[in-house]
Amino acid sequence: MAEAETKHDKFKRLATQRVTNALKKIELIGNLATSSYESSPEEVEKIFTSLQQAIDSTKNRFSKSKKEETKKFEL
Repeated sequence: MAEAETKHDKFKRLATQRVTNALKKIELIGNLATSSYESSPEEVEKIFTSLQQAIDSTKNRFSKSKKEETKKFEL
């Protein structure tokens, strides 16, 4: 009979999958910088501000601080 997955093993498995998926999605956002698209500096700044806020909020959750509400992104 196989051993039960520990909480740490589950964390590592899920973190690997989720971070890999997030990095792929961020790379897709970078594809918007090609000449096939047009954006204003304000729109680009809004994208990166939103991404940074999400990263900061997620990082804070690992420090056991008060859970912040995730905001919906919209241009």
